[in-house]
Formats: sequence, C-alpha cells, structure tokens
Amino acid sequence: MNQKQLRIALDTIGQMFPDAHCELNHSNPFELTLAVLLSAQCTDETVNKVTASLFQKYRKPEDYLAVSIEELEQDIRRIGLFRNKAKNIQSLCEMILRLYDGRIPEKHEQLVELPGVGRKTANVVVSNAFGVPAIAVDTHVERVAKRLGIALLKDSVLEVEKKLMRKVPKEEWTLTHHRLIFFGRYHCKAQNPKCESCPLLDNCREGKKRIKLPQIRKSKMMTI
Repeated sequence: MNQKQLRIALDTIGQMFPDAHCELNHSNPFELTLAVLLSAQCTDETVNKVTASLFQKYRKPEDYLAVSIEELEQDIRRIGLFRNKAKNIQSLCEMILRLYDGRIPEKHEQLVELPGVGRKTANVVVSNAFGVPAIAVDTHVERVAKRLGIALLKDSVLEVEKKLMRKVPKEEWTLTHHRLIFFGRYHCKAQNPKCESCPLLDNCREGKKRIKLPQIRKSKMMTI
C-alpha cells in the first residue's frame, strides 16, 4: 500500500468510525493501566464488567496491597489468567509506591518496567493518559494492518508498529490506533469480516479471496 492509498484508507476508516476511542472504562492513569493489564487475552467488555466493582472496592495502590492475593484473585476471576494478573497487580502497586509515590510514571521506559506492563500497554497508557502520540498494536491493529498491506504477513508486532509509525503522521498516531481497533473489532473481524460491504476491498488481498471463494464454489456446483 503506497502513501496515497494509505491516506485514503485512514480517511475512510475515520469516516466509518469518527468517534473511535479507548473502550476500557477508567477515571485516571492508574485505573487505565490496570484495565489494560487485565485486558490481555480478554475482551474489553469483560474487563469493564469486572472493573465496575473492582474500581469501587480498590481506590488506590495501597488498597490492592491491603488484601490477600486470594481475595484479589476472586475479585478478578472472570478475567483470563486471573492468578498471574492478580500477582502482577500487587507487584505493580508495590513498585509504584516504592519508586513513584503511588503514581503511574509518564515515561514509556519506566512503564515497561512495571510488572505485567509490556510495550502495548505502555503505548496505550502514554497516549490515552498522558497525551503522548503512540500506536499500540493489539490483535485488531495487527490484523487490519496486514490485511490492508500496510505491513507484511510475516511481520512481528514490533515491525507492524514501526511501519505504522513511519507511514502515519505522528499527530495521528493515537487516533489511528483507536480507529484501526474499531475497524478491526466491528468491521474487519477475525472471523466473518464484512468484506461484501467494505469500502477498502480493493486494497485487501484476503478480502478479495473471501469474495471470490463463494463464487468459485457456486460455479463448481453449477457444473456438477
């Protein structure tokens, strides 16, 4: 996909999802960090159901350390990998109290040192909580970028991120991240993508294959 095609694709997705935003409910950087940590291998919808009560019970880092690990596990047991995530939450709370006066650090290099916080989580936090342009590559962003030819199928998540950062204007990084997620979550789905009604079908090799497959099957049936 060349720059002109990319510009058209981004503008088209922007028109489809003008209100794209972070769908994880939170009221501060601390809650956002925990919500993103919990969202690994879990839907935002499930995370929001769990954090609705979790963020009422626990208001600050000290609260998460005041209970046993077993109690915290029970509070988040609807989340995948809840035992490991409960351990990471308590370790994260201990670390930010010890190093950052109980606050989530604003620098990317500090965030990725927190337990349970990887590059993707750090990108989400710096962009949504602190207004620093970033592109977090989750499964939706990766899938859309590869299907549209922005990245290669063999590219790693980091390679996809670097290509998006190189090709998309920096001031649009955060917005592009949200729009690609919405496009992947609600239109270009992993299973049953809406290829028939997709305005970007001409730029999608996989979409063209999906459209042709039913036609090929139909023609074979007619020749039997």
